[in-house]
Amino acid sequence: MVELELQDGLAVLTIDRPHARNAIDLDTMAELEKALDAAGGALALAITGAGDKAFVSGGDLKELARLRTEREASRMALRMRAVCDRIAAFPGPVLAALNGHALGGGAEIAVAADIRIAAEDVRIGFNQSRLAIVPAWGGAERLARLVGQGRAMLLAGTGRVLGAAEAERLGLVDVVLPRAGFVDAWRESAHALATAQAREIKKLTTRTRTPEEAAAAFARLWVAEEHWEAAERVMSRGK
Repeated sequence: MVELELQDGLAVLTIDRPHARNAIDLDTMAELEKALDAAGGALALAITGAGDKAFVSGGDLKELARLRTEREASRMALRMRAVCDRIAAFPGPVLAALNGHALGGGAEIAVAADIRIAAEDVRIGFNQSRLAIVPAWGGAERLARLVGQGRAMLLAGTGRVLGAAEAERLGLVDVVLPRAGFVDAWRESAHALATAQAREIKKLTTRTRTPEEAAAAFARLWVAEEHWEAAERVMSRGK
């Protein structure tokens, strides 16, 4: 199942399939689509898995093994690619909280987010090659943008699985945190990103904007009540 929590502008989407290590099947895809519909008005989105063993362990092979034709396989791949594209295109910041291992399709979901925060004992890898297939949910392209084409080819081509520290060194993971207190820490970051200004920063960092567009975004925030309340707090400290 997929759980959705909405609080103070933050939508938290949790994939909870403990019997399958949070793997994705067709029913989970449908639940993800519905959850993203319901989260549309949030300022920021966080995605995580239930428990501490797996973020998402990939596609649920036992369920997806029913797909035997090229047409069926293609439809499934395009459907989940569309889910990952929606995650990447979410208007506000998207944080993937890697509570456990992110493997195969799980790594593809992780790189669809803007930010990846991982527990220190987590492993991440595009290991689809071990099943004699390739990433099909947009992960290969996104991986290349994060670590470069050569490293992406090496990682996806060999199926190598990385520890959190090495993934951080390569730029595949942004922050590695101790397991103790991990949930509180990533939630604090996610709530800090659930703001109008963080939403505008995502626009500035994900596409080229003209100076006029950037100035207009700044001006909208400048005249907002939230800005003046914050400014008043800062100015009052010097009195």
